[in-house]
Amino acid sequence: MTPEQPPATPDKAPRRRETGSGIVIARPFGIPVYISPYWFVIAGVFILVYANELAATLHGSTRYIVAAAFVVLLYVSVLIHELSHCVVARGYGLPVRRILLYPLGGFSEIEVEPQTPGREFLVSAAGPALSLVLAACGYGLMHVVPDGTIAGTLVSQLRWANLVVGIFNLLPGLPLDGGRMLRAVIWKLSGRPATSTIVAAWAGRVLAVAIFVVPFTLGEIRGDGTDLVSVVWLAVIAAFMWTGAGQAIKATRFRERLPALQARRLARKAVSVNANTPLAEAIRRAEESQARAVVVVDHEDKPIAIVNETAVMATPPQRRPWIEAGTLARTLEPNLVLSADLSGLALLDAIRKAPATEYLLVEPSGQVYGVLATRDVDHAFAGV
Repeated sequence: MTPEQPPATPDKAPRRRETGSGIVIARPFGIPVYISPYWFVIAGVFILVYANELAATLHGSTRYIVAAAFVVLLYVSVLIHELSHCVVARGYGLPVRRILLYPLGGFSEIEVEPQTPGREFLVSAAGPALSLVLAACGYGLMHVVPDGTIAGTLVSQLRWANLVVGIFNLLPGLPLDGGRMLRAVIWKLSGRPATSTIVAAWAGRVLAVAIFVVPFTLGEIRGDGTDLVSVVWLAVIAAFMWTGAGQAIKATRFRERLPALQARRLARKAVSVNANTPLAEAIRRAEESQARAVVVVDHEDKPIAIVNETAVMATPPQRRPWIEAGTLARTLEPNLVLSADLSGLALLDAIRKAPATEYLLVEPSGQVYGVLATRDVDHAFAGV
């Protein structure tokens, strides 16, 4: 299974993925190819299973060598499938971060989505198209390579494998390539990329249920049931489809809420106190001013720290008169002071660069506007 990258979310778009999630094995066209550590485990299982199937025709260590060769060539086919996505994407000027090969297939990390539905359709269609071309080449080789030989067995199996990969990825539902192609078509017809993503994602969920349910139904009709291995594989594929579709829906909902993510709208009114002001008095002043944040200032009224809301809530009321506000405040480092004009991805990016619970918002003139609490930002995306 070789899904293309799902729509970028605010949680992903401005931040590059960690590169330590795999082992670099090659750099075709300058694109790093990573293998997931779990790949070796699953590849070993595949080799054992396939070698067991070859026991009737091959003996000794030969069947394991043939099985290993098949698994390696299968993932080479997956790599070619993913490279086709990347080459077409680069042709449109889209930056490609990397390719990741994991136990169930591959993933092309294209950092920017195609700007038009036509380009998205072509980038998505490139993978299945090349898989079908490889299947056709395998079919042609079957007329050249002698049947019944080791080479003939490998060519035959790879032909069918590429045919399955190509056809499966053309299924019209996210996160598969066919789902991206469906999204491109709906985007072209409706002019609404967000709506097209939701429709394609729900199509993917319907496919996930069908992939798991239909074989059972057919098995019951025929009266032969379904073996345990098939049940496990169907469950894994269905879970993959459902999860990928859910991620696409979540990404779209994040994107729809981005325009409303503005520092000024989320800012809390703040009061200023000296560091030695009793916490109880600082809270009283905040309540009197209908403020929800407390900023600690120096003798020149310059902000130097923000009182931590979590620490205040954890302090029993009877102790608050005896605790100075400054002891519960976090010193204002430069990256904890943000512009009140920040919004959308720029705001999220600034928060990611310096994780904290509160930030000081200032006007372009340097005047304090208020305090931004990360819990308010999280609340803006609640339910996504």
